[in-house]
Amino acid sequence: MKLSIVIPVYNTRDYLAACLDSVLDPAADDCEIIVVNDGSTDDSEAIALEYAARYPERIRVITTENGGLGAARNVGLEASRGEFVFFLDSDDRLADGALGEMLDSLTPERDIVIFDFLSVDTDGNVLERLPGCARSGAVSLDAFPELLMEYPSGCNKICRRSLFLDSGIRFPGRVWYEDLRTMPKLYPLTDRIWSAGKAWYLYLVRPGSITKGAKLERNLEIVDALDDLLGWYREKGLYERYRQQLDYVAFYNLFLTGSVRVCLGDPKSPVLPALRKAFLERFPDFRSNSYYRKAPAKYHLLTRLLLSGQYRAVALLMGANSRMKKKA
Repeated sequence: MKLSIVIPVYNTRDYLAACLDSVLDPAADDCEIIVVNDGSTDDSEAIALEYAARYPERIRVITTENGGLGAARNVGLEASRGEFVFFLDSDDRLADGALGEMLDSLTPERDIVIFDFLSVDTDGNVLERLPGCARSGAVSLDAFPELLMEYPSGCNKICRRSLFLDSGIRFPGRVWYEDLRTMPKLYPLTDRIWSAGKAWYLYLVRPGSITKGAKLERNLEIVDALDDLLGWYREKGLYERYRQQLDYVAFYNLFLTGSVRVCLGDPKSPVLPALRKAFLERFPDFRSNSYYRKAPAKYHLLTRLLLSGQYRAVALLMGANSRMKKKA
């Protein structure tokens, strides 16, 4: 079997059928679909079991106690039998005809295949195309270390299953930023990476996605995620080789993106100075980073505002930017 598609499910009854329909291309039969019901409390399990009864040769359902997205992915990974594995979130789906193209891309000389996202709204309207990699064709970390700076999602990559099994790399459970803690660790394991340049994945943007209240505190988990990732690269003796790229990843994810996300939720949140403190303690010389020096002017403006604690100004600026994008 060439491909195992692992779909973790937690309370996504309104989206699960469309997700499963998108991976049931009758012309692409060299794959299995493993639905991991992560302790759902809605009708998700019943929907999954109904599909498994209709397609017993294609779909298996595994039910576990709720352990979070990472733990559910690991369950599916361990149960999978495919040469390659692909993780699909249950509120997302594949584009029409994507599965056949994905299977065609899985050649013996490739270990990881990267592809693009299309973000869509609940009506199916395309909002944005998100490239999986700035380069197309053959890629390796040595030849293109900026691969570390690409979006680390586990959903826009198909990986040879042995990369996980032989290395022991797994997704952490019950944490945010599980992809950042996991996927970039696979890149040094192979120089057989392929960037397809195809938009195969439809990522659903649900309304009201900005979190508030207690959930904002979970943005601090980005600190642990980066400590985990950089610690792994140090342990493998790879940190100095990729220091510029990894330190920029910390700037972009911990300080910039993490702070902007919290600003949009609550510019008075105590999470904001905590993120700033954690970043500056770890990267006091971040301005000397070559990628930071070449970063867009907007990033430099946001950095000045965040360092001076002007969080409301950041919220106003980025809120206006978001509204302009929606009108475009």
